[in-house]
Amino acid sequence: MRIRSALTALAVVLAGLVAGVGSSSAAGTRSSAAAYCGITWGSAEKSAGTLSDAPLTEVRTGRHDCYDRVVFEFAGSVDGYAVGYGETWTEGEGLALSPYTAGGALLRVSLRAPAYDDAHQGTVPYAVGEHVANPLRYSTLRDVVFGGSFEGYSTFAVGVRARLPFRVLVLTGPGAHSRVVLDVAHQW
Repeated sequence: MRIRSALTALAVVLAGLVAGVGSSSAAGTRSSAAAYCGITWGSAEKSAGTLSDAPLTEVRTGRHDCYDRVVFEFAGSVDGYAVGYGETWTEGEGLALSPYTAGGALLRVSLRAPAYDDAHQGTVPYAVGEHVANPLRYSTLRDVVFGGSFEGYSTFAVGVRARLPFRVLVLTGPGAHSRVVLDVAHQW
């Protein structure tokens, strides 16, 4: 009799736990606090803006608590980009950059602005296929490789640890400059 009562009590407790778990997930009550650092960016392709003739002048990286950052700075107003996961090809040559880019996943970055001036002189010191940054001790960022600039578009392969959420921002300044900023989260 005691065994039957104990089993009945256990069944009631388990049924209550299962019902509680099912109702919270079915209702979609996952709290926003559960999101890593409040990040809700996602990993789908992002694109915006138009073609500009303001040349790229600098590429730099930075480490933050919840994400790693790549900054593309231009000598003028730029707001055009397309960023998504997948193979990156060199501009004008069609050479795949994945064999030369470190990381478990590859972000292809197409900036709608040239890396050369009106006289077609390069405005950045990188040759096609060169590694632009040294992301030693970064949590997510593994590599940034220049894919070239052709017909007003500049391409980069950004190697990251895994396919993770990312966002793209367009910032003005300093001065007449503008920046396209790529942030990649450290985790989901």
